[in-house]
Parts: sequence; structure tokens; C-alpha cells
Amino acid sequence: MKPHFHRVPIKSQNSFSIRHEKDSGFGTVWHYHPELELHYLVKGKGVRFIGDNISNFTDGELILLGQNLPHTWRVEEGAEKAPVEVIIIHFLPECLGADLLLLPEAYLIPKLYEKAKKGLIIEGETREKVVAQMHKAVTSQNLDRLIALLSILKILAESQETTSITSAHAFYKSNDYETLRLNKIYAYTLANYKQDISLQEVAALVNLGTTSFCRYFKMMTKKTYNDFLVEIRISHACRFLVEDRFPTEVICFECGFNNVSNFYRHFKKVTDMTPLEYKRKFLKASSETL
Repeated sequence: MKPHFHRVPIKSQNSFSIRHEKDSGFGTVWHYHPELELHYLVKGKGVRFIGDNISNFTDGELILLGQNLPHTWRVEEGAEKAPVEVIIIHFLPECLGADLLLLPEAYLIPKLYEKAKKGLIIEGETREKVVAQMHKAVTSQNLDRLIALLSILKILAESQETTSITSAHAFYKSNDYETLRLNKIYAYTLANYKQDISLQEVAALVNLGTTSFCRYFKMMTKKTYNDFLVEIRISHACRFLVEDRFPTEVICFECGFNNVSNFYRHFKKVTDMTPLEYKRKFLKASSETL
């Protein structure tokens, strides 16, 4: 999917941007920017799109996005008025000085920036340390502000507690018309994924015939529309499974699948696990962190 260029607002007196927003709507435009983005979700739930990855998100997630990696977050359906709280740092690679990256003592930082091109989920003690520094950076001034960012980069660069998000780093520029058209498809799919969505109705949204729409969507996203819809449904199913509020059979129909066997087949294909295996893995991971 071709993203929209976003200009990150950074004040002239600052070398990088840090924001603590307690009523964030995230914005819904699929976009990219030359700044790296360190994104800590204090509170909120929904679906995120990063590169070629579609996944659910929830409280406490910490992610580092590399330069020009397309992304967007969508608050879960029915939660538009629920409070969403985030701390976000945007910074250019050379914001602390281009020469810093050339110093032998700082050799791990360019390696971190390269890894971040696929997006990184940050976990464990690393996440706790970085979050503490982010809170500190929000209220820091002058040199303390720079020291906080450098401390964050040191922690991340030396950590092994990161997982890549995308399978490949792909970047495409687009014009405003394409951006609006693709975001219309995104918004409609997220609002209606529980229902049967025909190719005819989604193609009509963007004034294309079915064949032209299928060709267009595959060209822009490198996947079929049906694959895209299934990934969204499975991402919601994953969240329902870890919340453990409904039986699997109920989750199946809540997420738009018309029969249980079809749901199991798609779940296995997307996650490489059965729903029960997925739930057990999550519960085991949760118990180990207690």
C-alpha cells in the first residue's frame, strides 16, 4: 500500500520531538516520515499496520520504527471515545550530530537504525528501562533532554530483547489521491470486517470494476484483498483469545468467519498455530512475567 508523506512538527529550538498525549486519536492516514519513531502506548487497544504487517495492539506496547517505514494505528471499533495515551519520540538519525554516528564508541547505533527499518517490538527489561527514560525525557530540558535520548539509544542498541515486525522493508511514494483512495478501503474494511464484504461493494467505493480493483489492490499492497481482510479478522481474533472472555466458537463468528472450520484453517495459516495453541502460548508468557 502506498503511504502518504507526513511532515513531523519539530520546534526550531529543539533537535527532536517528544509528545505525551493523553487523548490521542492517532490519526488514520497511512504515512511515512524520515524521522525514526519510538512509540510507547500507555493506554489503548486496536489494530496497527506497519509495513506489510497487520497486528492488534494493547496497553504497554513499545515499538521503534525506522526511517520511512509506512505505518498507522487504528483504535478498536467502539473505542473512539475511550482514552488513548501515548508517548512518542520522533528524531532524525543525525539529530545528535552526524559525527556521533562515525565515532567508534557509537558503532552500535547505526546497526540499531538499520534493524529499525523493519520495525522493532521492544520487550522485557529493555522496555521497562526505555519507558522510564521516555517519561524522564518528557519533562527534561536542554542537555538533560539530549542525555535522555542518548540513554534510550544506548539501551536499545545494546539489547537483544527486540523482535522485527515486518518481513521485508518496502517503501513506496504516492500522491494524495492514491492515499485517500486506499485509506477509504482501510476504513471501510475495519468498520465492516464482521460482515460479509463482497469485492463488488468495496470496488464500488473507489469507483473501480471488480477485476480492476483486484489488480489495483494487489499492485499496491502485494497481497489480495481477501488476504488483507482475513489478516484483519485474525488480528481481532487474537485479541479476543488473549482477553479470554468468549469461547473460540463465539470469537469465530464475532470476527466475520462463517464457520468454525474455515476460521481454524485461516488462523493456522496466518499465525502458524491453532487458536488453542495461541491462547496457551500467551497465557504461559503472561504467567512467566508475574
